[in-house]
Amino acid sequence: MSKYFINSILFFSCCFLFAQNQTATDSVVYKEKYGLRIGVDISKLIRTGFDENYSGFELVGDYRVSKRFFAAVELGNEENTVDEDFFNFTSKGSYIKVGFDYNTYENWYGMQNSISAGLRYGLSSFSQTVNSFTINNRNQFFGEGNTPGTTDEILREFDGLSSQWIEAVFAIKAELFNNLYLGASIRLNYLLGGKEEDIFPNLWSPGFNRITQDSKFGIGYNYSITYLIPLYKTKK
Repeated sequence: MSKYFINSILFFSCCFLFAQNQTATDSVVYKEKYGLRIGVDISKLIRTGFDENYSGFELVGDYRVSKRFFAAVELGNEENTVDEDFFNFTSKGSYIKVGFDYNTYENWYGMQNSISAGLRYGLSSFSQTVNSFTINNRNQFFGEGNTPGTTDEILREFDGLSSQWIEAVFAIKAELFNNLYLGASIRLNYLLGGKEEDIFPNLWSPGFNRITQDSKFGIGYNYSITYLIPLYKTKK
């Protein structure tokens, strides 16, 4: 009888301790931060410092709207001088990209890193200035070389140009310190269209980069540093 009584006490004691431990564990709830993350594309700043033919600046930002979805935007300004075999031109203008990112990474407790895929719609407004061009002389009997172009119809600024595109974005972001993130992304672009001059087509667009006549596809990348401004928290 006493043995049965002691075993019963031990059993109910274990149940009580387990229930207490479960209650304590359940009471610790991790809350994830939701807010606005803003920063800059550091790759454009680095290129500006080392490439005398280029200058650019881009602001990046995203806002967390749910557990995995982020509304995203990038806007910037670029100027780039391109030197080809038969022409030299400068493209200058601004652009904006809007879209979303979807975080595919399941974070460990307390972490807020991301491995994401997303889409953007891009729009740029810019001008192209033809600095010089060369006429290809196909009938060279005595090695005369090509002839420099001199017509003012081409050697001028073409303004009011534009381009539109969509891009698939694959990105990672890691929290270096509290609320401070380092990110990297690669972008696969597809040109939808835009406004260009018949006499000199769009060959480089801010935000899209190089445009070729035989393909509508392009590629880009960025490295960003951003800071999260927490607005509220919610249960994970």
